[in-house]
Amino acid sequence: MSKKTAILIPARYGSTRFPGKPLAMLDGVPMIKRVYDACIASKLPTYVLTDDRRIADLMYLDNVPFWIDEQDEYANGTERCAGAVKYCPELKQYDQFINVQGDMPDVTLELINKCQTLLNYYSVSTVYATMPKEMQDDPNTVKCVHASEYALWFGRGITGYGSWHLGVYGYKRNALEMYNTLPVPDEERIEQLEQLRWLKNSWQIGINPVYYKGVEINAPEDVDQWHINNKRFQ
Repeated sequence: MSKKTAILIPARYGSTRFPGKPLAMLDGVPMIKRVYDACIASKLPTYVLTDDRRIADLMYLDNVPFWIDEQDEYANGTERCAGAVKYCPELKQYDQFINVQGDMPDVTLELINKCQTLLNYYSVSTVYATMPKEMQDDPNTVKCVHASEYALWFGRGITGYGSWHLGVYGYKRNALEMYNTLPVPDEERIEQLEQLRWLKNSWQIGINPVYYKGVEINAPEDVDQWHINNKRFQ
């Protein structure tokens, strides 16, 4: 029996490094809409999860399914996904979820499909790509160390080695329902990486390589890089 899968896109307005990031314009289109349009190419039901009425209003006008919690009690995207799965009635029907971060306008079907396939073997999954040399020392770039098919560690300060961890995850429902009950380790607070909560609480994260040449929008200067990249590949 096939598992019913939905895509969740957490989109927090109050980003520390880039306030209002989901509404940043990429060639005239709000970033969150670009992420949504890329995700629905998968044919999976897709929902935007936000803390802000401005994002919710845009989703409403574009007929995009969304869930809003203006309390903003969630420390990261996975917490927001877990909250939505608990409180949003429309999400009760799904067995598993793909979390595509709201700053991934270049997400591809390969990233989504590989996370989904790994859920046949793991309760949590993610993907990585080859690390460009110029990104190795960038603290905005998340690095990962892995064995053949599961993650060993994630960090921002790893230099000289490691792969490029991309902001796409898969979760079985039971795993996501447990996330907000797990103790938050010091390493998660220090690195500001939500996936470390899984590892420090003895959950394995399945991980697979993908081809990726896109841009993650972590800071305002990444918007300029996105425009440069997209002109290059047009």
